Amino acid sequence: MKKNIRIFLLLIIIFSYFITTGFSNIASKPQHVYRVYLKGQSLGLIKSKTELEEYIDKKQEEIKQKYNVDKVYVPTDLDIVKETTFSTDIKSINEIYEEIKDISPFTISGYAITIRGLDTKDNNGKEIKGKNQTIYVLDKKIFTDSVEKTVKSFIPEEEYTAFAENTQKEIEEEGSVIEKIYIKNKITIKKEKIPVDKKIYQTEEELSKYLLFGTTKKQATYIVQPGDIIADVAFNNKISTEEFLIANPSFKSENSLLSPGQEVTLGVLKPQFSVIEQDHVVFREETNYTTETRYDNDKYVGYSEVIQAGVKGERIVTQVVQKTNGEITNAVETNSEVIKVPINEIIVKGGKQSSYYGGGYGTVVPTKGEWGWPATCSSISSGFGWRWGVLHDGTDINGCGYGSNIFAAQAGTVVQSSYKYDNGQFITIDHHNGYYTMYAHLCTGCRYVKVGDYVEKGQVIGGMGMTGAATGVHVHFAIWRGFPYRGGVAQNAMNYY
Repeated sequence: MKKNIRIFLLLIIIFSYFITTGFSNIASKPQHVYRVYLKGQSLGLIKSKTELEEYIDKKQEEIKQKYNVDKVYVPTDLDIVKETTFSTDIKSINEIYEEIKDISPFTISGYAITIRGLDTKDNNGKEIKGKNQTIYVLDKKIFTDSVEKTVKSFIPEEEYTAFAENTQKEIEEEGSVIEKIYIKNKITIKKEKIPVDKKIYQTEEELSKYLLFGTTKKQATYIVQPGDIIADVAFNNKISTEEFLIANPSFKSENSLLSPGQEVTLGVLKPQFSVIEQDHVVFREETNYTTETRYDNDKYVGYSEVIQAGVKGERIVTQVVQKTNGEITNAVETNSEVIKVPINEIIVKGGKQSSYYGGGYGTVVPTKGEWGWPATCSSISSGFGWRWGVLHDGTDINGCGYGSNIFAAQAGTVVQSSYKYDNGQFITIDHHNGYYTMYAHLCTGCRYVKVGDYVEKGQVIGGMGMTGAATGVHVHFAIWRGFPYRGGVAQNAMNYY
């Protein structure tokens, strides 16, 4: 009984198909064919999957020549499914091909490299999820060679080679060795069929340029003028000297000579991944003395005399330094040996008021050498200047350790003692002579002065930290002519020391 019911249902299905398709398209026997789907829509039936694939490969000689490949494949959104049918409505291979070629790109065999983006923060301190990107190459070696070339752009080739070949010289008294080199972004490589409408990198040179600058377009250029030096050309064109040297590898250092009429590249770096270099560094460092101010009430206000000259000390410092794309982003002091103790400077100032003295703080601008150093150490991780298209308006001093003392560079009044998403905990001092100093990235709870406080040169005002947009412990020290970010102009602090 059940068998008869199944036969009856089968006859109904066949009859329904005949009614729908018409008896003219019905075969006497079921046949095995292939249904072609493009973007999920049926294009029709063909007799042979292999014939369609071979036909596409044969017709696409232009793609083969362009990419220097031996075979072209069907589009990624094309599906060819085997089917058994009574229909005789079979399309030719050419008919299907003509429909495909104007809708979806054909593919070639290659590699898809996915570089995972790193999380960042916007101008309001809100976290932005890193954006992943996919790069296509035909030969995996093109990518690996391009990555190595990009890495070498940030690490001197001799140092990179010595690290790679394990031939670095041991540190005797001073020097550094590379401990690690790695890429912070996660990178995955997968072999797959690549649509030919994608950007496919075929040479190491082209891909290296993209990985370094974020574009393959021609970079801006500059014609060297008489008297030009690399530092000035770089700064005037809003790039760092490091960026200039990377974009112009024929110059070995910022002291290399430029020739009038010479064309140089002014590319702004936009690396597509972060190259991390970790170094073990040993160096000799001067330590700053502190200034002790004494007041003599028998002397009038305005009197000042140095009764003991300050003498800098000296120490040997060991640090673990981390660089991101060639720039120091963190330095941790692991050892320090004092070899010369500093002698403090002692200044006597008058405390007696005069009938003709009008009060106030005076308007004398301290000259070069009269500004006090704001930290207990002198290692500079990042100087004043342009980097990656943005002006770094201060000098980053690091290596002193978390919570180490930060000093006022000159006497003045505290006008800001607050927190901001990028500066972190910071202090700004008005020196009443048109100049202001800022001390940023102080440690949490390490602002020791408040708005309105008058501070002396050398007075401890805070502690070093890494609050705000900081990747390591340091102080961002800046000298401004005018109120910072309110019409003032940032100065290169190193011009005052």
